[in-house]
This record gives sequence, C-alpha cells and structure tokens, in this order.
Amino acid sequence: MAGLLLTGMLTGCGATEEKTQSAMELIGSMQYQEALALLDEAAEEGENLRLVDRARGIAYMGITEYEQAIEAFKASLAGSNGIVENIDFDLNYYLAAAYTKNGQYQEAKEVYDAILALKENQADAYFLRGNARMWLSDYDGAKADFERALALEPKNYDRLIELYQVLEHFGHREEGQAYLEAALASGDKMDNYVVGRIYYYLGEYQKAYLALEEAKEKGGAESYLYLGRAYEATGDYNYAANVYNSWLAKNEGNAEMYNQLGLCEMNRGEYQKALEAFQAGKELEGGSMMQSLSFNEVVAYEHLGDFEQAKALLGTYLANYPDDGNARREYEFLSTR
Repeated sequence: MAGLLLTGMLTGCGATEEKTQSAMELIGSMQYQEALALLDEAAEEGENLRLVDRARGIAYMGITEYEQAIEAFKASLAGSNGIVENIDFDLNYYLAAAYTKNGQYQEAKEVYDAILALKENQADAYFLRGNARMWLSDYDGAKADFERALALEPKNYDRLIELYQVLEHFGHREEGQAYLEAALASGDKMDNYVVGRIYYYLGEYQKAYLALEEAKEKGGAESYLYLGRAYEATGDYNYAANVYNSWLAKNEGNAEMYNQLGLCEMNRGEYQKALEAFQAGKELEGGSMMQSLSFNEVVAYEHLGDFEQAKALLGTYLANYPDDGNARREYEFLSTR
C-alpha cells in the first residue's frame, strides 16, 4: 500500500521530485546511505519536503537508525496543511513501525489509536495495535484487536497465519492453533496452498505436504517453500532440497528460496553447497533476505572451518546491522579463535 501511494504522490508532483524518486529507488536496492545523501540534495533544491522527510525516515529504518527515522516521519507529518490526506495515514503507519522497531510499544499503540480514531475499519491498524499490545502484556486488549481485524477481513488467510505466528512468539501457541483449526472447520472454500500452510503450522506435516504437492502445480515460489519446509519438518532433507532445486532450475532466482536451500543443505551437513546457495541469494539485487543470507553465509564458513573469512564477513555484517546482539556475541567468539 505504501509503495503504491508513494508512486502516486511522486507522479503527481512531476519531474520536480526527480531526486526524491531516485532516492526511493536507491532505498529499494538497499543503498540507504547513498539515498540519504541524495535526499539532502533534494531538500536543498526545493523538492517536496514532506516526501523528502518521508523517504529519509524509510532510509533511516533501513540502517536501523530508528530514532532518526521517528524524527523524520514526525517532520513529514508536521508539514501537513491541516487537512488529513492519504499521505498522513501512510506516514503514521511508518511512524508506528519505527516506534515498534525502537521498542517504544506504547507510542506505537497510540499512533494506531489515532489512525483508528479517523478510520475505524482499518484491519491493518487493528492487527498492528494488537501486536503492540502483546508487547505491552495486554493480552485481552490484543485479542480484541486481532478478532476485530479477522472480522473485517475474514478471508485474509495470510493475516490468520500471521496472527498464529504472533501468538506463538509470545507463548500462546495453542491459542494461535485454535484460530487455525476454527478456519479449517468453518467450511470455507480454501485452495490447497492455504490448507497446506494451515496444516504446516498445526504440525500436521504429512497433510501439509500432500496439500502443497497439489498447490505447487500453480508454480508459486511460496508453495515450493512451504512444501520443502514440510518435508524438512519430517526429517526428509534430501527430498526438501530437491523441491527447492527443482523450482530454482525452472525459474529466475529467488533469495528466500536460496536461503531455505542453504539451511536445508546445512542440515544435511553439505556446508559447501549451503555456502553456494547463500552466496547465490546474495548476488540477487536488493531484497529483504540480505540480512539472513549474510549471517547464514558466516555460519557456513564457520562450519567449513574458515574462521578468518567468517570473522571478516561478520564484521561487515555488523557494520550493516549493528543492532544484532547475537551476531555481536558471535563476533566476540570468533575473535578468540
């Protein structure tokens, strides 16, 4: 939604927002520092400052500078003419996300409160406020928000599965599974992809891969990913690796597929193949999997006994993702090798 909104805003502004548009393209390819430098030029040349600050906030989030992201989003919101527009809702969603990333869950909740005060049927805002309430240990309030989100979009099975994942994260796995079981028992018509994923999260892996074997014929990468994971969950890493490789042999590269293949090869003890899979994923331009692929590459080098290369790569990783405490501890360990 946010990406579509930005496109519309920049197109409407015309060529005068050229540098802001170019900066957003840099952000899309994870070149955050370069984007920030270009946004400084855009501001100096008089481009739309609300869009400049919005883009700055997104770039700061990319480099995990959440406090600066918060200030940038606030600055963009402060540029409003007093009439609530789509960009204001968009900015508030980003602001709440930055608060959440910064561990400021009460502030995030208050932003979602403000969104819902103006637009009461925002399923995304209810779901995200529920997530913030979980962090604030308000389970009853979170449950009410989650159920409101599901009621507004009863056929949104992606949301249903995400709800399960949130509840599992906070130690409420059985409650999450109850929502999944209720969906299966509802009699609603679901395709095999949805059914397979639900069975996967219910831990019924044989039912999961039987449904997903049917779904994979549609050719979607996600179907293959879940199918492979279901076989991995039964311990059949050889077949799972074949699933991932069969998709990659017939389609353009997919970073998540390479990452999952690499993890599968690690479980098989094939560390060189795992390394090659992680590196192939990294070669794809941009993408949200870069952090996972980069860390897993380090782990593969460790298993191969190349601790010097692992340490060097982990140093680069920490420069890009400084808030990863686990990686920092791993770096300290490697420094003793």
